Amino acid sequence: MNKRNKWLGPVLVLAALPLAMTQALAEEKKATEGHEPAEVKYQAGGSPLADVDMYQDINPKAPTMSKAEFDEARKIYFQRCAGCHGVLRKGATGKPLTPDITIGKGTDYLKVFIAYGSPAGMPNWQTSGELSEKEVDLMARYIQQTPPQPPEYGMKDMKATWKLIVPPDQRAKKKMNNYNIANIFSTTLRDTGEVALIDGDTKKIITIVKTGYAVHISRLSASGRYLFVIGRDAKINMIDLWMAKPDNVAEIRVGLEARSVDSSKYKGYEDKLAIAGTYWPPQYVIMDGDTLEPKKIVATRGMVVGTQEYHPEPRVASIVASHFKPEFVVNVKETGKTLMVDYSDLNALKTTEIGSAPFLHDGGWDSTKRYFLVAANQSDKIAVIDAKESKLAALIDVGKIPHPGRGANFIHPKFGPVWATSHLGADDITLIGTDPKGHPQQAWKVVQVVKGQGGGSLFIKSHPKSKNLWVDTPLNPDPKVSQSIAVYDINNLDKGGTVLPIAEWADLKDDGAKRVVQPEYNKAGDEVWFAVWSAKNKESALVVVDDKTRKLKTVIKDPKLITPTGHFNVNNTQHDVY
Repeated sequence: MNKRNKWLGPVLVLAALPLAMTQALAEEKKATEGHEPAEVKYQAGGSPLADVDMYQDINPKAPTMSKAEFDEARKIYFQRCAGCHGVLRKGATGKPLTPDITIGKGTDYLKVFIAYGSPAGMPNWQTSGELSEKEVDLMARYIQQTPPQPPEYGMKDMKATWKLIVPPDQRAKKKMNNYNIANIFSTTLRDTGEVALIDGDTKKIITIVKTGYAVHISRLSASGRYLFVIGRDAKINMIDLWMAKPDNVAEIRVGLEARSVDSSKYKGYEDKLAIAGTYWPPQYVIMDGDTLEPKKIVATRGMVVGTQEYHPEPRVASIVASHFKPEFVVNVKETGKTLMVDYSDLNALKTTEIGSAPFLHDGGWDSTKRYFLVAANQSDKIAVIDAKESKLAALIDVGKIPHPGRGANFIHPKFGPVWATSHLGADDITLIGTDPKGHPQQAWKVVQVVKGQGGGSLFIKSHPKSKNLWVDTPLNPDPKVSQSIAVYDINNLDKGGTVLPIAEWADLKDDGAKRVVQPEYNKAGDEVWFAVWSAKNKESALVVVDDKTRKLKTVIKDPKLITPTGHFNVNNTQHDVY
């Protein structure tokens, strides 16, 4: 480049930016209308696929990239972007970023789009300081390349990771400890790849168990003896709570990224089978309930409800075990399908496919455990699955981006039994009638909408012995909101909520994020536990509140409590009490 062109280059780029920026913002706003900052923050969590070897297919029409640049950009993509745009970049909650779209936009346009973000939800990666100018340029070129596909993961791969640490015939024949197992809490230590088992009676850490990265959920076997946890890296750990000091007895990796696990609960099949669903590959696997030996793998790729378009990576979100039939209820995000998987004969597997709406995410049982209410969070709906009749009972319009966790069941003074959800994208707390026999006029209808502190809620919780409804907002952009909890009197919801300063009560010594997440009751239903979640280099804590008085009861601190997020009481998780 001569001196004149070298001087003109930046000027020409700067002159082009206003038009490119205008086009980028307008198109992104149109394509992603309705995506909230809290949702983007939730979806953009790092993917374990960042470190997986993938084949690089160099597209001759795309900008030049070295192998080293490609690998660096690929890691950034899976750490920051795959949750919204998909593993194959074909779009999920965010729009598609495949070469047929991106090459036509050009590198300068894409750099503006990535650097500045948009009001519709695309993060401003450069101006926020998350990515450097060099990294933005790298990503603008990367998304014009052919998307690398992670490897598939089949039976041979799973069995290579399967470890039977303590065979069933060598395990204890009776409980070998004095812990009140029903009141143990399994607390995710997100960034250390561990769970802390905490004695709910003494508030002391019993032990810390090595697991997969960022455990997403803890589930109990029907007997309550075995605790199953699954990390985002698709590693499952089976922990025996009868051991003198509970520890792993089996483990397996069922894919490359995952969120869900459960075990069989129907009469006659208790503890017999376990199931896990993965984000990549898009599939689920049924395992032996005593050993985690993989038995059956089923892919979920297929057509989307409504459009009937093929989707190459429909991720398995929540899975629960039916109490009415020998079935697992498998919810598939992108296709909007609930699969009722009959596990009575794995050699002749029968599946009932129920279509509702994309993108199915998480949910919980109603108080009778007949109906499973699951959020179709990109359709702003709750789907009601009748586990007894294996059919869709209702599809209910709710607020923007429902995120119930398991939801909350309680008796409304006017409308009878209801189930409640909060939202990522709205301050709504939506109550749905769940009693078709006793209150048919209210059944599967929104009976009341209560205003919460704001959007960014992940969990809502109550208890059969409580008169309170607790709602968190850990992803709200306002620290005053994300660091507190709102609690409502279920007999006087019109009064509004009372805000409690949970993070302030934790009295942490540094300036971490202190996000208050996941109200969880103890077995007795007279305490509510909260995680005060900060970064891995900051102090975190668990805060225990007296449910009746709403006063601080105790704070659990320990240097080993690093990034505590989800925490699950054994009794309430085993019996679906929420």
